[in-house]
Amino acid sequence: MSETKHGPGSKRAQRQADIAEYVLQQGSATAVDLAERFAVSTMTIHRDLDELERQRIVRKHRGGVSVQPSSIFESNVAYRMRSAVREKRALARRARELVEPGMAIMIDGSTTTLELARLLDDDIPLTVVTNFMGAINVLRDLPNIRLIALGGEWYRPHESFLGVPCLEAIDALRVDLLFASISAVSGGFTYHQEQEVVLVKQAMMRAARRSVLMVDHTKLDRVALHRVAPLPAWDLVLTDDAAPERTLQELRDQGIPYEVVPSEPG
Repeated sequence: MSETKHGPGSKRAQRQADIAEYVLQQGSATAVDLAERFAVSTMTIHRDLDELERQRIVRKHRGGVSVQPSSIFESNVAYRMRSAVREKRALARRARELVEPGMAIMIDGSTTTLELARLLDDDIPLTVVTNFMGAINVLRDLPNIRLIALGGEWYRPHESFLGVPCLEAIDALRVDLLFASISAVSGGFTYHQEQEVVLVKQAMMRAARRSVLMVDHTKLDRVALHRVAPLPAWDLVLTDDAAPERTLQELRDQGIPYEVVPSEPG
């Protein structure tokens, strides 16, 4: 017999949604704590976590679960939306000052550049290219924006279009500025956890006359699985005032233009 909207399937789906929301808020949790909190067995919790991991909402580890990034796991968009918000907004304000009327700009699938998209609401004419559904939703009804949405394969964890069709669409374009973020910066290179995302970011850099990297301090002195590009490949690096001095010295040593942007007040 099929499950009704009030049946076991509905309850399981709601519990999994509640678990995801709780872990997103906390950053991590143990299976034992989750079993107590939701009044189910640890075996049930592990089945729920297996499903949430399959959806790439969380990552399991011994004894528990996390939504925090690692070298091979990028955080779910919902978690990233809550991370370093003040810093991202400050970087976006500075990035907005680089945008001039009539430009064609490209925005990658990051929550940092989403903050920039939210600032493109005045009357200057722009062409904006993006593969990020969040940015598409922000910009789609603005009369001054000529919006080019990059299609491709839908990747739910990133809420972005990726894959070969997306790469081909990017290769057919040329823009004035790319605004992008990254998961990790270390040793003179930028990194990301997932190959599909890396390929799109690299294609975007090739399509742009100038590339601006918007990276808050939480991503500095970290590594992820795949190299995206050496730091000198970026024309400007924007970071916040909590960036470690050793990273700033590294940028100076390599002659990379950078700016330290004061974070918004708490």
